Amino acid sequence: MNNKRKLSPKQSEEILVDLKIRFDKNKNRHPDMEWKKIQSKLETNPDKLWSLYEMEKTGGEPDVVGYDKKKDEYIFFDCSPETPKERRSICYDRKALDSRKENKPKSSALEMATAMGIQLLTEAEYKELQKLGTFDSKTSSWILTPFNIRDLGGALFADFRYGAVFIYHNGAESYYAVRGFRGSLRV
Repeated sequence: MNNKRKLSPKQSEEILVDLKIRFDKNKNRHPDMEWKKIQSKLETNPDKLWSLYEMEKTGGEPDVVGYDKKKDEYIFFDCSPETPKERRSICYDRKALDSRKENKPKSSALEMATAMGIQLLTEAEYKELQKLGTFDSKTSSWILTPFNIRDLGGALFADFRYGAVFIYHNGAESYYAVRGFRGSLRV
């Protein structure tokens, strides 16, 4: 792990406090889970804690939303009410960014997620997130796009409108002030 991906003791403490407060405040997202076990797992995985810090820093409000018993992994999603503010106005991936001749966005969803050590939500994960509350009622989020769609120039995004989850397509090079991405992380 390089120094860029290492938190100071103060930053580690800050993110653990923020995560515990959110964990306690949103019990419906993780019934029957114990914070002590999650904290222990985080403390032994500083690279994952760094990724959660990045999710928090960019407005994602990460929280535990599941546990994979087979892999012994806790699953975190961005749970901010709207797509994270610091991850908006971006296209889907590097290929899309490079294809724009002018008015290029600052980055792409896949590049930012990779740099943060997280994954874009899949369509199934996005739908699972929506079962935990109302997310993206004013914004939208890029979601992981199948290769066959991306190969044709498209990318998928999702939002919540009219009491329902909608999955849409757009050119991967498009970007809007209200579209960003949500991430997932397994610890």
